[in-house]
Amino acid sequence: MDAVEALAVDVGTAPSGTGVLPGERPDPGGEPVAAAVLAGEPETPWSAPVWFHRMLVVAAVAAIAVGIVLRFWTRTDMWLDEALTFNISRLPLSQIQGALRRDGAPPLYYYLLHFWIGAFGPSDVAVRALSGVLSCATLPFVWMAGRRIGGRTVGIGVLILVATSPFAVRYATENRMYALVGFLTAAGLVALQRALDRPRAGNLIAVAVTSSALLYTHYWALYLVGVTALWLAWQMWRGPLPRRRGARAALIAVIVAGVSFLPWLPTFEYQTRHTGTPWAIPADFAALVNAVTSFAGGATNQGRALALLYFALAGLGLFGVAGGLRHVVLDLRTRPDGRVLAIFTVGTLAVAVVGGYISRSAFQARYASVIFVFLTLLVAMGFATFADQRIRAGVMAAAVVFGVAGSVPNIWTSRTQAGQVSAALATLGHQGDVVSYCPDQLGPSVNHLLPSGRYQQITFPRQTGPQYVNWVDYADATAAGNPAKFAAKVEQMSANSHSLWFVWAPGYETYHTKCEQIVNDLIADPAYSARTIFPFTKVLNSDVIYEDMELVQFVHVPR
Repeated sequence: MDAVEALAVDVGTAPSGTGVLPGERPDPGGEPVAAAVLAGEPETPWSAPVWFHRMLVVAAVAAIAVGIVLRFWTRTDMWLDEALTFNISRLPLSQIQGALRRDGAPPLYYYLLHFWIGAFGPSDVAVRALSGVLSCATLPFVWMAGRRIGGRTVGIGVLILVATSPFAVRYATENRMYALVGFLTAAGLVALQRALDRPRAGNLIAVAVTSSALLYTHYWALYLVGVTALWLAWQMWRGPLPRRRGARAALIAVIVAGVSFLPWLPTFEYQTRHTGTPWAIPADFAALVNAVTSFAGGATNQGRALALLYFALAGLGLFGVAGGLRHVVLDLRTRPDGRVLAIFTVGTLAVAVVGGYISRSAFQARYASVIFVFLTLLVAMGFATFADQRIRAGVMAAAVVFGVAGSVPNIWTSRTQAGQVSAALATLGHQGDVVSYCPDQLGPSVNHLLPSGRYQQITFPRQTGPQYVNWVDYADATAAGNPAKFAAKVEQMSANSHSLWFVWAPGYETYHTKCEQIVNDLIADPAYSARTIFPFTKVLNSDVIYEDMELVQFVHVPR
């Protein structure tokens, strides 16, 4: 409760911190200059009444509690990536690396999920709870990191922002590695802060372990760890004298983490050459802005409003200095603590842009999760530049309202139509029916919901089962796929006695019109009568995101 009461603490009396990482030299042009600029403007201090303090405490606790509840509440079925992650994680430990070699991801989350499923079971709720627990475990670490940066005000500010973040809530309810990325980033930052201040064995081991774990969780961590190493090298060379010893020791710990990644390097190199998505669009500036916008909830009205607030507060966190109760002065030299956060945020994204163009690697907004904690800390610093308690409370209230409004739709928003397909098959399908898919990317989410062994299932283009997608040389595989041969194959499988079901969607990259050719070939066969159970409908801003599907049933015509 003491931490929450920081909402009611005036910035002028709250601990100011010594920067993102202990030992940062204070900027001689900080608050004293700002105060001097406005020295001629008398201001009457406002003393907050007791009820105001209590209201802030209750509101803060409520906001955090709502954010925690939302991390475990969603109704949607698993979509492609989640179903693939689930299927790979259930393999024997000795087979997970081989499966990931064809999938294109590092292994840590999959191994953790393997043991999690063994302990808590394979239900969707249990499986997704791992991400929810990791997301909740991130909260105390962002609080500790924020407190070291700017005292209790920044600490409680970043705690509330992360608790109600639509991005954090979204990936706390998804069976993917992004909640683990957030947890390791926050824990690693705290470990680095402590190692710079006190380069003891325990702190340095924590830096090495979290850095190594990040590398084994998501490949974008390579960019973050690389920027961290460069920053530490600079601090070791030109940083404040009290920091140089800690920077040297921390740099060695980061190098040890890099060395620990070497056993996985052959797999990573193979994945880089063979499993990159052929439609990959490397990150550019616009994509990175969209990535930051996704932290606020994406392309919704509340998401755009929160994104504007984030960008404004991040600017204040970097340039703003409290100049009185109702004034903020911009210092173009930047604030020392905000400067370091900006280096980690902007530097990582800049390196990612360069790395993406060199490797032609794919970009999705969620990959930027490696800088989510740093940006949110910068936003919390901007929140703390308001000296007037009423303004600070109002700004945070707006962030919470927009954040919760962006998070709540995650409860009912569907990520796939797999549930609609499986429901239709349960009602109309029979034992032994053939269920075919084009593209194969629709298979894992639908198969996840179907009874084991009830249907014969096959995917285009490789004519394999629906549990996995083999991403190796994917464009070559789709180019080699023959729609006519596939149609003939599934007709043969139906053996004149079973219905043939075709689950498909147009518009997938590298497929061109091959899925349409398959369905047209089947419709043209006089031996079948075709019935569309539900058509493909692409509706923007609908309840269905990601995986839209069409389901067609082909029934043998009696001769």
